[in-house]
Amino acid sequence: MQPLLDILASGIHDAKNQLFIAESQIAAREAELHIDLSEARYAIETAADRLSRTLTAYRLLRDDARLAVVPANIADLCDEIGLEQGKHLSAAGILLSVDCQAFDEWPLDRELVTDMLNNAVQNAGRFARSQVRLSAQTAQNGLTLRVEDDGPGFSSLPPKHGIGLMVGKRLAELHIRQNRHGTLQLRNGSALGGAIFELHLP
Repeated sequence: MQPLLDILASGIHDAKNQLFIAESQIAAREAELHIDLSEARYAIETAADRLSRTLTAYRLLRDDARLAVVPANIADLCDEIGLEQGKHLSAAGILLSVDCQAFDEWPLDRELVTDMLNNAVQNAGRFARSQVRLSAQTAQNGLTLRVEDDGPGFSSLPPKHGIGLMVGKRLAELHIRQNRHGTLQLRNGSALGGAIFELHLP
């Protein structure tokens, strides 16, 4: 079974690379013809990101999964997500606000946590009426990263998010510090009135 999974993962990786080539060709045509194809490029970027998350799921769900945990500047991480997602949400009439109260570095797998939060913000934007908020704060027991929206909230709890939720919980659990594991919770009751995505890392 493992060799078959490795072959599938390799195929996904190749497909993702082809999408990046397509995006670069579209960007070149934009410059040449002076037209705006940003939505087409964004669609390609989103498809490539979904393939990346599939590869991430494959890596994290293996028994020998390991994280690349290094100290990361949380304010920079939040700003990066705000810039990346803010413009796309704005085009849909959704305001993304960032409230980072975590001023120090924190040990985490920056690439995977950033990907998870980008995905959480995108999902919140699909259901939000007008607002999404990304926040971060630290306390003695760890770092909490939260995404909230002003949408209708989850129709069922626990939410049925399939592979994405499974991977998110696995990523949280793999963050271990002083014998404490990270956690991921999805619930209703946001201060904005909708759903809450809350990642807690020790």
